Amino acid sequence: MNKQQIKDVSFVADIKQILAVARQKAYSAVNSAMVEAYWLIGKRIVKEEQQGKERAAYGEEILKTLSAELTKEFGKGFGTRNLWDFKKFYLTFCEYEIMHTLCAQLSWSHIRLIMRVESKDAQKYYLKETAENHWSVRTLDRNISTLYYQRLLSSQVKEPVIEEMREKTAEFQRDSMDFIKNPAVLEFLGLPNNKGYSETDLEQAIINEMQKFLLELGRGFAFVERQQHIKTETQDFYIDLVFYNYILKCFVIVELKTHKITHQDIGQLDMYVRMYDDLKRMEGDNPTIGILLCTETDKTIAKYSVLSENKQLFASKYLSYLPTEEELAAEIERQKILLKLNG
Repeated sequence: MNKQQIKDVSFVADIKQILAVARQKAYSAVNSAMVEAYWLIGKRIVKEEQQGKERAAYGEEILKTLSAELTKEFGKGFGTRNLWDFKKFYLTFCEYEIMHTLCAQLSWSHIRLIMRVESKDAQKYYLKETAENHWSVRTLDRNISTLYYQRLLSSQVKEPVIEEMREKTAEFQRDSMDFIKNPAVLEFLGLPNNKGYSETDLEQAIINEMQKFLLELGRGFAFVERQQHIKTETQDFYIDLVFYNYILKCFVIVELKTHKITHQDIGQLDMYVRMYDDLKRMEGDNPTIGILLCTETDKTIAKYSVLSENKQLFASKYLSYLPTEEELAAEIERQKILLKLNG
């Protein structure tokens, strides 16, 4: 390589470095503003709910009204589920100093993951480590799901645990510009959201079509609600789709996951079914049926939740009115192909 070639390589490297630094600064500015805005929104919602209103329904009505107004003015990203998350964000990290110093360095996706951690000490640990070590969302997700904090605490020799974590998350750390693909950032800025980036768009499109598919079967399905809010004493849950089948005299709930099926997904659906039976099922209704749909890049899975564990009864009594698991999976695959063709 001659001197001119070396100079050209150095020149290009300098330009790349300038752009990389500029992008990082832009990300930091946008991210910090977005996270602070969500924390302040959560704080304002909590303040509004505390103004002497005792009815639990008051909080729900506030969020429904607020969601409609914000969506009209600012576009996507302000559904009731997101507003609940903003409120939870403030309640989880109500100290402004923590929000300003640590949360502002993380993406909203990071924060949502950390809010799912129950231990306050673990939350603070993951906040600090993610900010200081620039963990990607996938790295953080893996560390939480593998109980990395708890394993470190119980290990007398910590270095092997740390080295194993770094080795197994190395691949997740490679895409330093991953924030550009984050649909939450695009929604916050009011920019068009490329469907190639967003799992949410795919999820909503499939739910739309699945709702039509079940209603068009003509087998007794009546639509009840989307993203139905189920509230217990300690938590809030949102079910993707709810139907009532007036022939079978039972509720049918549908949950969609855009990732590989996990035991947690199956457990969550079973929990939803039990909760629905406890909270919504009326006298004379048959047990609630749950359908779990998992769509992956190369495989689609549909599973029914049969809590009675009497598959023979389920097949003889229900399957003549419900689509088979194969029919559900085939319908999702058909919609994925159509979405690709129209994308």
